[in-house]
Amino acid sequence: MTDRPAPPTADDVRTMLRAVIDPELGANIVDLGMAGEVTVTPAGAVTIGIKLTIKGCPLRAQIKNDIESRVETHPGVTKVTIDWGEMTATERSEVMTKARWNAREGASDTAVPINARVLAIASGKGGVGKSSVTANLAVALAAHGRTVGVLDADIWGFSMPRMLGMAERLEARRIEGHDKPRIIPNERHVGAGLLKVVSTGMLVDDESTALMWRGLMLTKAVEQFLNDVHWGNLDFLLIDMPPGTGDVQMGLARMLPRTDLIIVTTPATSAQKVAIRAADMARRSFLRVAGVIENMSAFTCEHDSTYPLFGEGGGAALAAEIGAPLLGQVPIEPAVARGSDNGEPIAAAGNSPAAKVFRDVAQQIIDSTVPATEMAGCSARSADAVEVAIRTKPAGQRT
Repeated sequence: MTDRPAPPTADDVRTMLRAVIDPELGANIVDLGMAGEVTVTPAGAVTIGIKLTIKGCPLRAQIKNDIESRVETHPGVTKVTIDWGEMTATERSEVMTKARWNAREGASDTAVPINARVLAIASGKGGVGKSSVTANLAVALAAHGRTVGVLDADIWGFSMPRMLGMAERLEARRIEGHDKPRIIPNERHVGAGLLKVVSTGMLVDDESTALMWRGLMLTKAVEQFLNDVHWGNLDFLLIDMPPGTGDVQMGLARMLPRTDLIIVTTPATSAQKVAIRAADMARRSFLRVAGVIENMSAFTCEHDSTYPLFGEGGGAALAAEIGAPLLGQVPIEPAVARGSDNGEPIAAAGNSPAAKVFRDVAQQIIDSTVPATEMAGCSARSADAVEVAIRTKPAGQRT
């Protein structure tokens, strides 16, 4: 009989709650004072007191979902209960003070918009088509009219410029309100949506240039992309991660704790067993695994015969083992590789089975897995006015 994992401490729970962002006030619910008493039973039942600015806040369902999805990543948690409350006038005043500070000093430790949903596309090892999945999900989300940032964090193995057909060099220019030049992402329109892409491949002379950087430099490069890029408005930020569980993964968990992971694997049992390590890294970093995508699934020939060239069941087995949904199974199609080589991912316009899977996964992300933030106007209606007033008033008159 396997021992049940030990439950988290109250401090562990508060650490996880720091990844839950109030989308209107632009800070985590712990720092805002919304998170109250936390109790944990020996059986793993967690009870969290949460105070909203008004009792009927329309953001309550979103905050509830974010809290549950974060806390339930801990294997020792068996149940999450939220005790809802309403702030007093004094507490609301304190929240407004924090909102004023956030508006003046910046709501985030990075340049990534606080309302953007961040998805890291990860894998346990290389060769599973993670970058191809990232490119196709990006264009599929953009085709739904979303503004999608793509950060190529696979610093050594950058491939986004080629896969997305965006080889232009990155430029930096001064942006009003910033004291130093900002990196401007390269942009590409996809239907009614927009891609904004940064990659080290847009900094080197050509794709054959080798980057001989050590681990610390890799983390610093990702940190610069998070801090010094002028992303502007984003609905989603997709991060193409390097394979494995190294410095970049740990740095991202520290810099963007609100990140959700989508893990890419192949049907092979060996790939599934390696991919579990990525899920374990997420758990240890208190990140949520939003789902699993099985890439290189069965191949169907022109005679409609199906061949599981790389085995069967790896995606479903991984999803079941880590308790995450299987978002889709992408079949093997030559058109997927051709699209990546030609800078035209098939999810943008193709009608093949693989293209349809990518578009279906994108729809799931929008609808339920990691829905874009909706601004409800309940918790920060007056904070919005504060922010506008602070940002438009001359610097010498700010108080």
